[in-house]
Amino acid sequence: MNKCGVILLIEDNLKILEANRRIFTDDGHKVLTADTLQKARIHLKTNEPDVIVLDVMLPDGNGFDFMTELRDICAAPVLFLTAKDEREDKLKGLRAGGNDYITKPYDVDELRERVANFLSFARRPPPRLKLGALELDVAASMAFANGADMALSPKEFALLRFFAQNEGNALSAEYLYTRVWKTSMVEDSQAVRATVSRLRAKMTGSGYTITSQRYEGYCFEKA
Repeated sequence: MNKCGVILLIEDNLKILEANRRIFTDDGHKVLTADTLQKARIHLKTNEPDVIVLDVMLPDGNGFDFMTELRDICAAPVLFLTAKDEREDKLKGLRAGGNDYITKPYDVDELRERVANFLSFARRPPPRLKLGALELDVAASMAFANGADMALSPKEFALLRFFAQNEGNALSAEYLYTRVWKTSMVEDSQAVRATVSRLRAKMTGSGYTITSQRYEGYCFEKA
């Protein structure tokens, strides 16, 4: 594997969890582990994995059902790794939003290669994201509204990009802070509000706006 990234392993079989942790750590990846969905949620509050390897039958829930919650907070590709090997199970996993499916027992090298394929795409972000009159040049960290440079600061661009990737979803200020500022929001509680306010003003004419959702935070949506 020549592309290293952050991998979240969600698996309740501790022997499998530890074995896969060692394999991916030895390949140079940062590996997060969780043997319950609750522990996975804790990781996801402060980390943005590049790939998630997800078991189905977990002590506190079902991996298929977890996909609905997961897709609201994370865009990382999901590889199901499970003993559920019926055709209908595979289809259910893919329909739930999974990107790939491997059944146990599995070939370790095949698992590594499939994760490597996901990472190769994760490390190649699209050069531009276009939403109507709004266009983001990811490589240059610049945004344009009707072709005009919006003159965003690095933090404003990072926030806009995250909003654009989560269009229509209500996102709390705390969640935005952990994803964009990459740390927990403790004493800097006004940073998100101030950045959203500046960004909203610069989005005039883009066809999009950021609305305030009572008790829920902010939502990026069409104006």
